[in-house]
Amino acid sequence: MAYTIDLAGKTAVITGSNSGIGLGVAWALARAGADIVLNSFTDTPDDHAIAQKISDETGVKARYIQADMSKADQCRKLIEDAGVCDILVNNAGIQHVAPIPEFSTEKWDAIIAINMSSAFHTTAVALPMMRKAGWGRVINIASAHGLTASPFKSAYVTAKHGVVGLTKVTALETAKEDITCNAICPGYVLTPIVEKQIPDTMKEYDMTREEVMENVLLTRQPSKEFATVEQIGETTTFLCASAAAQITGTTISVDGGWTAL
Repeated sequence: MAYTIDLAGKTAVITGSNSGIGLGVAWALARAGADIVLNSFTDTPDDHAIAQKISDETGVKARYIQADMSKADQCRKLIEDAGVCDILVNNAGIQHVAPIPEFSTEKWDAIIAINMSSAFHTTAVALPMMRKAGWGRVINIASAHGLTASPFKSAYVTAKHGVVGLTKVTALETAKEDITCNAICPGYVLTPIVEKQIPDTMKEYDMTREEVMENVLLTRQPSKEFATVEQIGETTTFLCASAAAQITGTTISVDGGWTAL
């Protein structure tokens, strides 16, 4: 008998979810029966159309709420506007690469705000909702960079390490309740943004697609394969299942062996 996860009657709020990992997570949770709240900083017809497509194809309720995750008040208002939040997936993130002396204050502040502080603000509003409902799941999309480091990514590594720390604190504060908090730490994931980078990298290094993927993009990923948004989505769904009720305060690496090195 196949093991199924039924999230009917639950509502999931996923930040940064109109593309990439966040959208993959939204689809996975919707297929398990959860109603979906999508989010990003834009507010276009395409954003709302994505929510409609999820609803049409899975039968769940899905909607889109615009909120800028760099703004504390908008992070909090996102959860308030959702009205209910049984499953919170903190996924919003940006990246910038530069040596520390050349890393601008503006970029540092933006990355810390979006990649780390937003998770604090959304969690602060979501936890009372989960406590009222008597059930909740907080899932933070961290990174392999939440467990290890790379040069030139000072803000990103700092933020993702912070998210892992926040995950542990949240888990301890909810340990005696039917609420869990865990972090998923992906390695390199084949998202539309990464896919767009491949042709330029091929040209820059005069390499084939396969050479770029193995020798440039995946140098730190021993499997030499990208993780997929579907895999991140299914891992998220598992953390919402009854089988994961005693998994809390930990990290799950989906990185092809990166952090085993």
